[in-house]
Amino acid sequence: MASSSNPAFSNPAFQEHGSAQRPGLTPPAAQTQFGASSAQSVDLAAQAQLEGAFAAPAAGAVETGRMTVEDTVVKTLALFGILLVTAVAGWLWTMAPVTAANPTPTIMPWIIGALGGFVLAMVVTFTSRKKVRPALIFGYAAFEGLFIGGISAFFEFMWPGIVMQATLATLSVVGVTLALFASGKVRASAKATKIFLIAMIGYLVFSLVNVVLMMFGAFGAGSGGPFGMLSDVRIAGIPLGVIIGVAVVIMAAYSLVLDFDSIQQGVRNGAPRQYAWLGAFGIMVTVVWLYVEILRMIAILRGNN
Repeated sequence: MASSSNPAFSNPAFQEHGSAQRPGLTPPAAQTQFGASSAQSVDLAAQAQLEGAFAAPAAGAVETGRMTVEDTVVKTLALFGILLVTAVAGWLWTMAPVTAANPTPTIMPWIIGALGGFVLAMVVTFTSRKKVRPALIFGYAAFEGLFIGGISAFFEFMWPGIVMQATLATLSVVGVTLALFASGKVRASAKATKIFLIAMIGYLVFSLVNVVLMMFGAFGAGSGGPFGMLSDVRIAGIPLGVIIGVAVVIMAAYSLVLDFDSIQQGVRNGAPRQYAWLGAFGIMVTVVWLYVEILRMIAILRGNN
């Protein structure tokens, strides 16, 4: 399995392990001899007990104490529920100061949510090897909701209707990626993951350079948009931000494939049930990134019309 680029899945519970024999298992030759002798001594009561076990409903995460895909899905939905609640609060907070006398929304929810989410994401990532703390993941979802609500309200104020467009696009990308992964038509590979990681590093370096240039006023008041090179530079008449945005959406979709693959590996490894929270956290990190990139790409398109 190709390792995920999402730091949430750097935990050994989501990594592929070798097929070395587990301690305490009987060697194959001894198993054969033992099976031949013990098969003759199985009585009717043991057979009935075995048949009853097969007839019973399949054990879930609660019964086994192990991570399952279904339990991870439930936890993912719970985290997005928290995100939606705080997103509404962030939206209302952002638009609260907007009046006829003061037609500018506040960016405080956006800033607080981004900083709080980043700090908690780092804490969750670096402490999960010792212990998974769902409370910290709940806090991350709450801060991310504040960030998403704030930035969405701000962009909606600038370009009405953009939030619905970005939301539908995000849901479409997530839905198609999940369907292709579930059907087995899309899978992670070591080569594709290596290309993905190189592209991610290049994108991060470019973003850092772009932000620094914007901070030092490299783009004057007469520039084509508020996103620096992403909106000012054009290739064949197309804003650079749109070209890069399409590439980033593809990268985010592949990151989702890596996330799904890591969750399946965690289930195969028999990871403890609490690691489902870590899987849900990883999915949220990727989906939030995807939504923000799509939001910015649409803003660049609409800002250049």
